[in-house]
Amino acid sequence: MLIAAVPLAATAQQRARESLNFQSDKPLEIQGDRLEVLEEGRVNVLTGNVSVVQGPNLLRSAKMTVYFASGSNPRESTTGNNIERIEVEGGVYVKSEKQVATGDRGTYNMNTEVLELSGKEVVLTEGENVIVGCKLVIRGRNGQATLESCKNNATGGRVKMLITPPDRNAQ
Repeated sequence: MLIAAVPLAATAQQRARESLNFQSDKPLEIQGDRLEVLEEGRVNVLTGNVSVVQGPNLLRSAKMTVYFASGSNPRESTTGNNIERIEVEGGVYVKSEKQVATGDRGTYNMNTEVLELSGKEVVLTEGENVIVGCKLVIRGRNGQATLESCKNNATGGRVKMLITPPDRNAQ
């Protein structure tokens, strides 16, 4: 079952461009415990406490593979403009100023600005609002977000949402 963004996901849509989104024209700080450089520098594999920081955005995982565009020199720039995609696996955690998403593995395509998180359970939270499924896709350029349900699990193959209304008495 594929849903096209309902209330929380609609909130995610409104903020996707400025939230869970990395940009190819801004500097990326990538760190890990170990770096392996393959294919003449075109593929970099980082393992152990891996993190990517760009402005307020943070991505963490156990392993990250960074694919650079063919014909580019990965050493020429600190921005992400020569990175084609980033693949992560193992305890994936993505955080922006307002949202947090977790999953088992993920892919971020720098050219299309599409973030995909998948796993046994993918959780997207914003404040007290939570949506749970097994595959989250956020298209950063247009803010569209979709969440696919978990087939064959305890939730019966359905997307779960917890929407907490704002406290109207709070000033």
